[in-house]
Amino acid sequence: MTAAKRISLKIKRSRRYVFERKDFEIFASYSQVGRALNQLIDKNELIRLGYGLYTKARLNSLTGKLMPTHPGGMDALMREILKMKGVDFEMDPFSLQSFAGGSTQIPSLVNYSWNKKQFNRRLVIGRRLLHSPS
Repeated sequence: MTAAKRISLKIKRSRRYVFERKDFEIFASYSQVGRALNQLIDKNELIRLGYGLYTKARLNSLTGKLMPTHPGGMDALMREILKMKGVDFEMDPFSLQSFAGGSTQIPSLVNYSWNKKQFNRRLVIGRRLLHSPS
C-alpha cells in the first residue's frame, strides 16, 4: 500500500477534522508525506489551511466548490485548531453569551483573541482569515 493510500485511509477513519503533517510521519519520509498530501489535495479530499495544517474536505452541492466537512462550520474548525495547538484563547463577549444561551441573537462572526507568542500563524479557511490579533 502506498503512503498516499495509507494517509487517505487514516484521514477517512479518523474522528478528527484537523490534521498536522507530523500526524503522518510514521507512514513515510517528510518529502513522501508532502507529495501524498498534495495528491489528496488534488483529489479534493483535503484542504490546506496553513503551514502543516490540513482539514477534511468535500464539494459543496450548491456551489461546486471545496469546503471543510466539519459539522460545526468554520468557527468550530478554528476552535479545534487552537485547542490542538494548545493555545489559550477567548471569544468575544457577544458570542460567549449566545453560546451559553443568554441571548437569542446569533453572531455572524466570532472573534477570537489569544497571546500571539503562543500561536503566530495565518490560517485561511474559505473566506475566513484566522491570524493573531494585533
